[in-house]
Amino acid sequence: MNKNLFSTPGDADNQSTDPAAQPDSDVRAPGRVPLADRMRPTTLAEVVGQEDLLGPNGALGILLKGDTLPSLLLWGPPGCGKTTLARIVAQHTQARFLEYSAVSVGSKELKAVMAESAKLKQATGQGTILFLDEIHRFNKAQQDTLLPWVERGDITLIGATTENPSFEVISALLSRTRLFVLKPLAPDHVRQLLRRALDAPKWLNVEGLDLADDALHMLGEICEGDARVALGLLETVASAHAARLKEEAPLVDQAPLTAQDIGAIIQNRAARYDKGGEEHFNIISALHKSMRNSDVQASLYWLGRMLEGGEDPLYIARRLVRFASEDVGLADPQALPQTLAARDAIHFIGMPEGALALSQAVVFLALSPKSNALYKGYKLVQKEVAKGYNPSVPMHIRNAPTRLMKGLGYGKGYQYAHDKNEGITEMTCLPDSLQDRVFYQPGQRGFEAELERRMRQITQWHQRRRQGSDEPKGESK
Repeated sequence: MNKNLFSTPGDADNQSTDPAAQPDSDVRAPGRVPLADRMRPTTLAEVVGQEDLLGPNGALGILLKGDTLPSLLLWGPPGCGKTTLARIVAQHTQARFLEYSAVSVGSKELKAVMAESAKLKQATGQGTILFLDEIHRFNKAQQDTLLPWVERGDITLIGATTENPSFEVISALLSRTRLFVLKPLAPDHVRQLLRRALDAPKWLNVEGLDLADDALHMLGEICEGDARVALGLLETVASAHAARLKEEAPLVDQAPLTAQDIGAIIQNRAARYDKGGEEHFNIISALHKSMRNSDVQASLYWLGRMLEGGEDPLYIARRLVRFASEDVGLADPQALPQTLAARDAIHFIGMPEGALALSQAVVFLALSPKSNALYKGYKLVQKEVAKGYNPSVPMHIRNAPTRLMKGLGYGKGYQYAHDKNEGITEMTCLPDSLQDRVFYQPGQRGFEAELERRMRQITQWHQRRRQGSDEPKGESK
């Protein structure tokens, strides 16, 4: 095995000898290589987290004990170790390792590399592992070009993606690879990495830097499981600390930096939120389901996650309008006006003030009585219409604006409800083939309980009329 392919990223010869596969960091001065790259693990023993995959019974750990390595897909959030694992996995083989990013390489270049790899395998028996980061950036046609080479075994593909492969990777490629799902690092794992960097002077090269427990806890939480972010923040703190030491006479015993000190250095950091990716759909789903379950606290939290992450407030307003009819409906008729008012407030005052209008609507919806009766009722109508046989409108409720139409019987037999004391007539309005069909059936929560009472009264009124009796027979009004 050519070991120089798998040394630490700070080394000049850390990757394949193929110039096209060299990452930009290789040509930078070693001192400018980010801390996360300098500390990148080179053995499985150094990897922090992902015990489910790498532990004694982990699927990936077991796979590495075999003789052959299949093509893999590594799916996980940023900074969870996908690239690190790909490089380490390659060390368990005798194959050469080529690393590319789908952001900066095209199909033509990869075809040439794969053709060369096929010739190399035929001539020497040595295989090639092609690591393709951000594989979801390739469109369908570009992903199709990988198929024959993977199918024939000319290359072993390791693809890495932060997006859901179900949506971003073609099914043919999914069927030819093993999928492994990586999780965000737990805060304790992040703090372990931070402590590793602080305990080894070679990584930060800053004298006297130490972090108090509350500072480590803070960094472990705000990086959201992203090791690269955590180590980048630590590097920022180290740089600020070094600059302060130059300006001030160093103390004999320097106190560890606290969370307050760290907060003053790094200021506010935007929450991670991908408006175009899976996280967008995950969080709007969380908001919708939290409101449906009447969980006010969770509803407000997920709303804040979206807004603070830069989501379009009008997108959220549209979802709230939908929720008002789909999940509250007539159990509280004020739900729809509340959401429309929130939408208008966004137009009128904009953000960030408009966030309160959305918050008001979210709290109102979460605490409203819930009913999906309207949703279910309209679904039944859709199903009925989709059958294909849609009977004509009964003649007596057709409009008759012309003499011809009146002569044909349009509107004949129509009964005007306002002329009746009860405000209702015996006239039926559904086609004969749909008589007695029930589409909307109100529930018993909120205002729908009153609607159910009214519908029951109307039904009973019609039953009495059909039986030839006008008397209410004890029915309360």
